[in-house]
Amino acid sequence: MKTIMVDMDDVIVCGLFQKLIEDYLGYSISLNDNVSFYLQDLLREKKEDFLYKLKNINIYDNANLVENAYDVLKRINEKYKVYIVTDYIWREIPDYAGINLKNKFDFLYRELDFLTPDRFVFSADKSIINCDIKIDDKLSNLIGASTKLLFTAYHNKSIPKEELINNNVIRVNNWKDIEKVLLEDE
Repeated sequence: MKTIMVDMDDVIVCGLFQKLIEDYLGYSISLNDNVSFYLQDLLREKKEDFLYKLKNINIYDNANLVENAYDVLKRINEKYKVYIVTDYIWREIPDYAGINLKNKFDFLYRELDFLTPDRFVFSADKSIINCDIKIDDKLSNLIGASTKLLFTAYHNKSIPKEELINNNVIRVNNWKDIEKVLLEDE
């Protein structure tokens, strides 16, 4: 049975961090203007205060799964061995990692009831994960897989099609696209 690594943030769960930043700032932000992978970089001099306040919030309390993620993942799990692999360490506040790990675990355990907790992998370095198929929104996290699916996000939209082709990466915009790629022969 082939193995699949699926990223959590911006692949299974989406928009949480943007909403927190917008609530903090008091206005909407345009992701089209952001070129950084890390949304908190938009805060500039307010970043430290925001991250301090973030320590007291479970961002997964009111989180929702991306549209169709549950149903497609459940079907994929019947054909493949699925692992959810997610980073839990904030680069600016590493002392928050244990709390964030628990929050992520609780969310996955609650929302993806068809997966057992031994399928949750928490690692800041996804290059150590050896899976046949990788689904992530960060191109560098796809290295090593025979099938690489780049989930479209604000920070990867500008990656040229030629670069994806040269790296054997398939761009997917949603879970229905993933379903077509991984379950098309059913």
